[in-house]
Amino acid sequence: MILSDSNIPQEEPIQDVGQMIQAVTQADGVAQAEIFDEVLEELDAGTIALLLESLPLEQRYQRWLQVEESERVDVLSEMRAEARFSILRQLDEAQLDSIFASLTPEAMIDWSDSLPDRYIERALEQVSHRHRERYALFDQYTDNQIGRYVDHQLLALTTDATVMQAQRFFRRTALDCCSSLFLVDDQDKYVASINRYQVFRAEPDAKLVDIVEDEWRVLRADMSLLDAVEAIEHSAVTELPVVDADGVLIGRLTLRTATALVREHYEAQMMAHAGMDESADLFAPVFSGAKRRAVWLGINLLTAFLASATIGMFENVLAKVVALAVLMPIVASMGGIAGSQTLTLMIRGMAMGQISIGNLFALFRNELAIGAINGVAWSLVIGAVAGWWFADPMMGITIGIAILINLVIAAMAGVAIPMILQKLNQDAALSGSVILTTVTDVVGFFAFLGVASMLYL
Repeated sequence: MILSDSNIPQEEPIQDVGQMIQAVTQADGVAQAEIFDEVLEELDAGTIALLLESLPLEQRYQRWLQVEESERVDVLSEMRAEARFSILRQLDEAQLDSIFASLTPEAMIDWSDSLPDRYIERALEQVSHRHRERYALFDQYTDNQIGRYVDHQLLALTTDATVMQAQRFFRRTALDCCSSLFLVDDQDKYVASINRYQVFRAEPDAKLVDIVEDEWRVLRADMSLLDAVEAIEHSAVTELPVVDADGVLIGRLTLRTATALVREHYEAQMMAHAGMDESADLFAPVFSGAKRRAVWLGINLLTAFLASATIGMFENVLAKVVALAVLMPIVASMGGIAGSQTLTLMIRGMAMGQISIGNLFALFRNELAIGAINGVAWSLVIGAVAGWWFADPMMGITIGIAILINLVIAAMAGVAIPMILQKLNQDAALSGSVILTTVTDVVGFFAFLGVASMLYL
């Protein structure tokens, strides 16, 4: 693909998405519009969405208007929630209704997690009665249950169907749509699954129920997202049936959907460590972006005041031994890093369902031992360096003891904090690091200055 803008080399093709983003974002006005028109011809909805999210709000809306009307819903569905809303709120009522009328129940569920209620109500008014029923079926499940995100586009036949009927079904369906067929009874309850290969190697007159070979894993709609993803990951198929509490087949989970859910989950955890939402827009309005971040800055300020108050308790020893102020950040930093390592391990284990009451004590003991070994090793190293640096063996002993205490407490806190937060139905990835930092700072300062008080005063 050759770009025509004068600021871009005329004979150099764009080879990857990064180059496309650079080409579009570096241009503006008519040049940007021309470049965007050229790349639109070769990109899928996901890449177009990525390009749009890379543009400031005004440019983003202008470029979105260049997208073919038939592709606009797909592009919006691929965008992050805030970026999508930045476009929707600029549309008039007729444009909104046109967009909403094209939404599938799956897309409406995805959008409903982030749009104001008035938008969802308006969208439901534009779709068919069947779509509203399907939406209600999905909406009864929470955003942590797989039933909310199942794909209802599947191939299903009753148990009295023949192989010939199934073969006709598959021939009318795109190869990349469905690789399996599900059998149900007269009440639409799930019975069995058959893959495409089995169907086409069987005799046309045979009953489908007679050629079923393997018993497939069946997912309950109220199963957690990560449990469902793990189930399909460890299966030998690319899609699994999803049933409700009564065993009625309501949809399927595909490997593609599972991959997307896992990616979104871990991206959310990564953003949560900074107190951010994975749906956050790169070019979010200044006021709303500042408001969201101000909350976590305020929380961090409170924890900083707590640490400062701890230091203030030992003003007398700090005034007498100024070198203590130089070494305090080392104690806090070592504890923070050690605790973060344990916290990250815990959050990953909890996300994958590997941690339970049965193995929690063993894990606690293991992390405690690791903290103690590292505490002893690094307390000796840091103590020797500090004692040599300030020509004061007592200083080395003081910081060595503080490092040992803080690393052991950090390991204990790294295990305990996420478990406590989980019991309180709080997201450990979101608030765990803030609490952990407070614990390691306060304990580190208290241990360091407390030992110093005993040795120097």
